[in-house]
Amino acid sequence: MSWTFIGIVTIFIILICFLIKFLAWGRPTNQVNDRSESIPTLYMHGYGAGVRSSNGMIAYASNHQGATKVLTARIDSAGHVTLSGNWPKGTRHPLIQVLQMDNTYYNYHVTSKWFYNLIILLQRRYHIRRYNTVSHSMGNITTMFYQVKYGHNTKLPKLNKQVNLAGHFDGIIGIDDKVNRNYFLQDGKPRYINSYYKYLLNHRNGYPSGVKILNIFGNLENGSNSDGDVTNISARSLKYLLRDKYTSYQEIEIKGKGGQHSQLHENPQVDYYIGNFLWKNK
Repeated sequence: MSWTFIGIVTIFIILICFLIKFLAWGRPTNQVNDRSESIPTLYMHGYGAGVRSSNGMIAYASNHQGATKVLTARIDSAGHVTLSGNWPKGTRHPLIQVLQMDNTYYNYHVTSKWFYNLIILLQRRYHIRRYNTVSHSMGNITTMFYQVKYGHNTKLPKLNKQVNLAGHFDGIIGIDDKVNRNYFLQDGKPRYINSYYKYLLNHRNGYPSGVKILNIFGNLENGSNSDGDVTNISARSLKYLLRDKYTSYQEIEIKGKGGQHSQLHENPQVDYYIGNFLWKNK
């Protein structure tokens, strides 16, 4: 066998190896943590609350609606986010339980930045593109402040669906609202507005377009037209706030004892409505 032939074969083998390496290099890398096709649902609790606030809703979604809790996100008083749990690729309806460790802190300009830190971490670690939120009470205002500040940023994951429970968008009874005082004007705007509702109104253009919204509020039917803490006007003022921004908007009133402020997140009827809204036919 001539040295010329051996040289030609060697060069040929080298070229084949180079071609294989080139094709492999040009192929997209399979990210182990890539969850870009998943739409996680983030559960946000209210003032003074914690895991118990969303445990029942998460359990119902897991037992009846094919969802799976994948992560717990703990946000400390400095806004640092720690994730724990396991998010297997291909998980259907992944759920993330969010815990604000300083659960009585309600400077929404700050807590919305904490929520931003969470979204950024989920984007970097799991490459999420869209997400849903289920928020109770104070959690609603945190997420709303986040959306008007960051929701229009196309470089960030986009809000897909928003569920609001007992949202005090325009005041809390005994603090900056009174029973049966407020009402809607002809254009749907509340007659009296508090400071953070005014802020949200002034910055509403930052809220992302194309979001689907489910707004659930309680009515004890005791003459207060409230859930005991939040008037129906305050909760329903969300519609005027986000007019022309959403793809769909639905309100559900829960009457009686099951509509009490803290009972809303313990009510199986509410759990059913949430799951039906988030995952029907999926």
